[in-house]
Amino acid sequence: MELLGKQSAINTEWEKIIKKEREFIKKRQEKKSSIINKKLEEKVPEKLGETLDKAFEKAFGLVFQKGTSIIEKTYKREEIEKTYQVQQFEADLRKNKKSLNAMKKQATQAGLGNLMLSGISGVGLGALGIGLPDIPILIGLILKNIYEIALHYGFSYESEEEQYFILLIIQGANSYGEELKQINKSLNRYCALGEFSTTDSKQDQICKTSKILSEELLYMKFLQGIPIVGVVGGAYDVVYMQRINEYAKIKYRYRYLLNQRSRL
Repeated sequence: MELLGKQSAINTEWEKIIKKEREFIKKRQEKKSSIINKKLEEKVPEKLGETLDKAFEKAFGLVFQKGTSIIEKTYKREEIEKTYQVQQFEADLRKNKKSLNAMKKQATQAGLGNLMLSGISGVGLGALGIGLPDIPILIGLILKNIYEIALHYGFSYESEEEQYFILLIIQGANSYGEELKQINKSLNRYCALGEFSTTDSKQDQICKTSKILSEELLYMKFLQGIPIVGVVGGAYDVVYMQRINEYAKIKYRYRYLLNQRSRL
């Protein structure tokens, strides 16, 4: 009876995360152009997209190589890991809804804090007309948010494979239609088998992720570079942070629950 209770609780949470995953993909069937983007289309310099690509690539390379230790100073990693261990012990013992949701609650709280930071940073720099220099800060906050979510579910982020996983999450959160479905399948394959469906290198994925982000943020970063009105562009940092935060929580919870199911 106890085993059946554990299976029931885990299966219930599994069905919920599968539903959330489907809803996320469904609402992102196609990209919708905003009114602001349409108005700015003719005013954006032709080479700005290429400049943004390079800026994002440089930011990812810098943070992955040298920035992780700096990011870790903004939260208490050991404390998060100890909290996870206690919560996992309780989940192994009880396997009820409350114990299985403990990690989700912690990950959600971390996400809210990082969204506030991205808003303060984006709006503040936008008011000063600072656009491109904001990119390393934005990437740092995006990775900080994902790192914390990973830790709350008992996963690390240092290895090449984990960074590859993180890059795909960022890509998926900013993709649409069939492209999003394929990225999601690759992420799920890694969760289940520990391997990806693509042979691209991490650098290839950095380039792809940078291009996707630059295409999404092109008009907003252009607007952010204009003093005062740049506040509007900077405020969009929160929009994209929220989207990445939502998808990251779905994928790490999916991964966590899949592991729990395999242990029954």
